[in-house]
Order: sequence, then structure tokens, then C-alpha cells
Amino acid sequence: MKRHIPNTITCLNLFSGCLGIVFAFNGNLNYASYAILIAAVFDFLDGMFARLLKAYSDIGKELDSLADMVSFGVLPSVIIYQLFLLSSKHESITWLPYSAFLIAVFSGLRLAKFNIDTRQAEHFIGLPTPANAMLIGSLPLILSQGSSFMSTLIVSNYFLLILSIVMSLLLVAELPLISLKFKNLNIKDNLLRYVLVTGSVILFVIMQFAAVPLIIGLYVILSFIEFRMIRR
Repeated sequence: MKRHIPNTITCLNLFSGCLGIVFAFNGNLNYASYAILIAAVFDFLDGMFARLLKAYSDIGKELDSLADMVSFGVLPSVIIYQLFLLSSKHESITWLPYSAFLIAVFSGLRLAKFNIDTRQAEHFIGLPTPANAMLIGSLPLILSQGSSFMSTLIVSNYFLLILSIVMSLLLVAELPLISLKFKNLNIKDNLLRYVLVTGSVILFVIMQFAAVPLIIGLYVILSFIEFRMIRR
């Protein structure tokens, strides 16, 4: 029975993503963003329980990718699409909101690539879909914080278009990034992971949801440092 526990948790990830899509299409973008966060927690837990219980399976690997496609591919695309519709200028360029679904397309490519790329056993190549989804999910929450500058930027058509293109490319870029899986608690083996976790907590306490883009930037910078060290 224990071998079904990780798959059950993965199904909760998928269920969260489905609910988030409903929230997003109904215009409740904050709840849609929280659905991404909840899905990310389940995504972390299913892998942790699979390792603890040694309950690995081929169906679990495939189910995980399918759940991630919904929660971290389609759901962020719908959020970006709805943000496009919040812009007062969207009527002048009717095709522009549909560029949001580049995120879903490139998330699918990223997940398919991950499943067959043996290089990604120890680290990631390209931005992981949960990290991309959480960055996008932070946008409605930043809007709700009431920063006038950030709010103006987030509902700008051209900002959203550039963001969709850049994040789509980062998903499939040949960019080595730190895996957040702790094999042990040794500080020497996980120094940059601890720096990332500590820095993320500090940034979030100070800036709340506006910290999420900075945390993703910190993640990329620390990954660059780690792989420069490995090459040396």
C-alpha cells in the first residue's frame, strides 16, 4: 500500500492545478496563485515520500510530469492570459494575450526533455517548471500588495509579452541549475542550498511576494557560482 502514497500526493498536485485554472478563469487570480504554491508543496512531498519509502515506479514518474504540466504549465499560462486582459490596452492587439500560452508549450517541452535527459539526475538543465510557475504566480499577489510602480508594470502588455518569451526560453535553455534535493544535512555538501533557503526567507520577510522574482534570480546566480566551482 505504501507504494501508492507518492502517487496519491502527485494526484493532489494535479487536483490543485485544476482548481487553480478554475480560479484563474473566474478572475480570482490570488487563489490561482495560492493553488500553484499548494501544488508545489505536493510536488516536493511526493518526491520526498518516494525516496523515504523507496516507492519508485515508472507510472509515478509519468504521473508527476503530467501533474506538473497542468499545475506549472497550463495554470501559469492562464494567469498571464488573465493579466493581459487586465490591461486597458489589450483591445488594440487582439492576438497578444494568447502569447501567454507559450509558457504551457515550453513547459511541456521542458518536462519531456527532463524525462529523457540523463544529465538531470544530479542537477537541472533549464529552469524547473515549479520555479517558473511560482514566479508567475507571484504577480497577482504583488498586485494585491498595492505597489503602484509594480502594478503598472505587471499589467503592461509589453512586460507580459517579454516575460512570457524570456521565461519560455529559460525553461529549455542549456543552463545548469542547482537541484534543491538535499541528500544529507551536511553544510559543506549543501552550502549554496542553505544560502538559497536562508536568503529566500530573509527576502520574503522583508518584501513579501515582491521577493519571489529576486529569489528566482538568486537561484540562478547561486547555480552559476556552483557550476563555476565544479568546473574549477
